[in-house]
Amino acid sequence: MSGDDKQPDELDGSEAPFVSHLVELRDRMIRALIAVGIAFAALAVWPGPSGLYDLLAAPLVAHLPKGATLIATNVISPILVPLKITLMAAFMVALPVVLHQVWAFVAPGLYSHEKKLMLPLVVTSTLLFVIGVAFCYFLVIPGMSQFIQAFAPASITAAPDIEQYFGFVLTLFLVFGIAFEVPVAVIVLVRVGVVTIEQLKKMRGYFIVGSFVVAAVVTPPDVISQLALAIPMCILYEIGLIAARVFLKTTRAPDAQADAAEDKPAP
Repeated sequence: MSGDDKQPDELDGSEAPFVSHLVELRDRMIRALIAVGIAFAALAVWPGPSGLYDLLAAPLVAHLPKGATLIATNVISPILVPLKITLMAAFMVALPVVLHQVWAFVAPGLYSHEKKLMLPLVVTSTLLFVIGVAFCYFLVIPGMSQFIQAFAPASITAAPDIEQYFGFVLTLFLVFGIAFEVPVAVIVLVRVGVVTIEQLKKMRGYFIVGSFVVAAVVTPPDVISQLALAIPMCILYEIGLIAARVFLKTTRAPDAQADAAEDKPAP
């Protein structure tokens, strides 16, 4: 393609002063914080911090010995921990709005074919993170609690501290939420050209071994939690390979599509 026939850059003229970017970033951060604040206020009314705490503690409490409860070793823990849980829940509820603000901030600097990639990835990453947290809450924590209680000596009365339990559960939520982002990571790596799909297929064995190593390091020392993290990661890796092939075709740059059409042999 000659220089005279070169298509104009669709981002020409879209540059903005650095101060304008800072102002827009500030405004979008404020909107995101307002969304989190509204969600926090709504959750504080119903079901309330105590209700959210009871909901979070339910998987563990259901498997504690009869009469055993969680305890608070810190004076302000009965108030502070439920408030932290409410804030965490508010962030998850407002996550679509937060990601929308991120998307709206970076979108003007993207090409049209890149926008096709970004919006689906924002939605998909949100859904996968929520699915990972739900998977941990409904399957991993109850299974882990039952496993621990089954092997605990009868002479030990379980009475976990609420602050330690909250930190432990929050860590698990983050681990499983991030682990479920494997397909998104695969798609991004392939789309930006860091690796190819064929290379990722050859690395499948290394990823499987790495998944079990990561699961053994970041999860509690019980088989249920480790398998519950490693097996979904392996499955999601395969899903990511399939999705990456689809995204690679549907989000190709216009000039790449034109080159591919020119290189295609005539019938």
